[in-house]
Amino acid sequence: MTQHDHAVWEEAVLAARERARTRQALMVERFGLSGDVRYDWTLDDARIAWSRGGEVFLTGRITMIGSVSLTQGTWLWSWANDSLPPAAVGDMDRVRRFGEANGFPVLPWPGFDAHPGLVAEARMVAASVLDAEGLWADTVEDTQVHFLLHDLTPPAPAA
Repeated sequence: MTQHDHAVWEEAVLAARERARTRQALMVERFGLSGDVRYDWTLDDARIAWSRGGEVFLTGRITMIGSVSLTQGTWLWSWANDSLPPAAVGDMDRVRRFGEANGFPVLPWPGFDAHPGLVAEARMVAASVLDAEGLWADTVEDTQVHFLLHDLTPPAPAA
């Protein structure tokens, strides 16, 4: 593993943050992901769907980045979570390897204290490494789950 250079990490985070900010704003505007939007996701087939007024208007593929235990205050990368379906983990091992190759220890550590700033940085760098269209998060019981969004498309019209 390459030795950590914090200045290089900061540069990577800054570039990833700008990329994520631009893509996120474009995604929200392009697909109308604000207001009275509902969404449902499933880890089993790694899919998400957004609806308005009971009609699905957008679907996509998700990759689970990781999760925050709100009771323990810890982050766990999806690649380190054996309980997740492979479809939901996707290519997250590439993020771990990217961290090893570039001396970014937060990426190959299985978990860490979930400081909000560090979680945000890790999410954005993961989005950049895996060329995600956007980021999404949800809270289930005492766990905050974080996703990358890919392949966003309106559903095909009914025949």
